[in-house]
Amino acid sequence: MFNGKPKSDGLGEMASSGTSTSLIGAGTSMKGDITSNGDLRIDGTLVGNIHCSAKVVIGANGVVQGDINGQQADIMGKVNGTITVKDLLQLKGGSNLSGNIKAAKLQIEPTANFNGECHMIGAAGASTAVTSKPSQEIKREIKHGEPAMG
Repeated sequence: MFNGKPKSDGLGEMASSGTSTSLIGAGTSMKGDITSNGDLRIDGTLVGNIHCSAKVVIGANGVVQGDINGQQADIMGKVNGTITVKDLLQLKGGSNLSGNIKAAKLQIEPTANFNGECHMIGAAGASTAVTSKPSQEIKREIKHGEPAMG
């Protein structure tokens, strides 16, 4: 607990940016919107929207029912809402997202579950039209080592 060794839970990367980190711990439930100028990590449950000017991390046991707006986001838990990030959005293995994505960069691990539309935005926030029609389902299987065909 106090042995001085850093933990590898995602907070180490966040704390090194020099901004304060807010934490909603496991077992905590909140209702309402959160606005933060520093990094934010959710390991509990939030029913509401997140507006963050830094990095948002949703831990493996974290649940958010609402929209997320931030500079960057790492999703390991469950989100039901739209995620908008100005830089990189990472959907980690085991994550579950039901909602739309707007991001400049997107990384989805193979065991992540995503159901929604994806819009890639430029640095200025303008959409670059990577969209899908809700009435159509597009299924594609990509095997490791094979290039994705578009």
